Amino acid sequence: MSNSSFQVALLLILVLSKAIDVSGQGKEGQCDYKSKLNPRPHSVSILEFGAVGDGKTSNTIAFQNAVFYLKSFADKGGAQLYVPPGRWLTGSFNLTSHLTLFLASGAIILGSQDRSRWEIVEPLPSYGRGLEFPGGRYRSLINGYMLDDVVITGDNGTIDGQGSVWWDWFSSHSLNYSRPNLVELISSNNIVVSNLTFLNAPAYNIHPVYCSNVTVQNISVYSPPGSPFTVGIVPDSSDKVCIESCNISIGYDGIALKSGWDEYGIAYGRPTTRVHIKQVYLQASTGSAIAFGSEMSGGISDVLVEDLHLYNSLVGIEFRTTKGRGGYITEIIISDVEMQNVHTAFGATGQRGSHPDDKYDPNALPTLNQITVKDVTGSNITLAGSFTGIEESPFTSICLSNVVLSVASGSSTSWVCSNVSGFSEFVIPEPCPDLSSSFPNSSSACFSLLRSYGQSAVL
Repeated sequence: MSNSSFQVALLLILVLSKAIDVSGQGKEGQCDYKSKLNPRPHSVSILEFGAVGDGKTSNTIAFQNAVFYLKSFADKGGAQLYVPPGRWLTGSFNLTSHLTLFLASGAIILGSQDRSRWEIVEPLPSYGRGLEFPGGRYRSLINGYMLDDVVITGDNGTIDGQGSVWWDWFSSHSLNYSRPNLVELISSNNIVVSNLTFLNAPAYNIHPVYCSNVTVQNISVYSPPGSPFTVGIVPDSSDKVCIESCNISIGYDGIALKSGWDEYGIAYGRPTTRVHIKQVYLQASTGSAIAFGSEMSGGISDVLVEDLHLYNSLVGIEFRTTKGRGGYITEIIISDVEMQNVHTAFGATGQRGSHPDDKYDPNALPTLNQITVKDVTGSNITLAGSFTGIEESPFTSICLSNVVLSVASGSSTSWVCSNVSGFSEFVIPEPCPDLSSSFPNSSSACFSLLRSYGQSAVL
């Protein structure tokens, strides 16, 4: 499509879209219910525990001792561990409840590049094994287990995983256990991660798993394009999650929602639900800016995504699953999206991902339905959409509204579809016949979730 034709089409879409009257009090998601952070009545500096910020001295014992000391303030309003400017090398350490870890401007926590500083721990029960290797996995740099009221924040301090050695070990097949993450909180509640920069994670940057009431706000995340399977933020079998005002440029996936792997995730049975993602800038070099799955056996539902800026990525928004996963992805609304230089704008596949072992049930078929994507513009897109469902369990109610994509010249096809059905209105380029039906009426499953966020849709 030429630029002039694209502009005419865009103008036409904007005029026609007035036919959709969206009224009500506006969308409300998890990010609209943030609680105020109260200052801790007690604060100590890591310096008080013998830490040295020269980037060479190991401070693992200092961090561990500081947290142990601050446990005594849990019933006194909690406490803050202050990290001043400097380069603070450390191995893994655990947090405690009612704790604020505060990194000053110029403070850099450095993950040790000595493998012996990283303990091997048991796999997560919803995965049954390490994600990359059978058996255990390396403990993450900063950890929490069964905690309440934990804040990891600062004045734009930095947590640098120094992951290049882990990427080399992974690529050269010299690891026996799955790589560690930067921050992992397990079975914890009331978590805030904000106002920090995360660099060079060995694998994931922020991984809340089996958690409730999680806010990730105003952070920057970066790993270079060649970093293998590095991921920004991974809500995993967690609920009431807000991800807001973040800038993520990563090797693989920007934000990935998960909920367990095959028979282990089905047995654990904890979904990821009530997630709100807004005002984020995402670049995913070899993965997806936002991914659902492929490990989603506990289910993913009730997700509101809005005000996205996606650029220089392999895939914009992708839904991934496969036979044997079980679970579901449903009630997803994505709106107000800008894409630039993205190979595939939208993807949904039922043939993605491996299995943890041979004990999975090949008849555990996942379901994917009630996916609404609306108000999207994109430039320099190679493929508008690739939707390949599962023959025995087709993807249904894929709903596209007011989507205008400028597909790069020379592309032989704009959409690829199989085993999928849905509806569309005001979409350019015209989607495949499986998605070309007009919205039947305002009670369509496409917009059912909009009403739960205080909106009504009249077509």
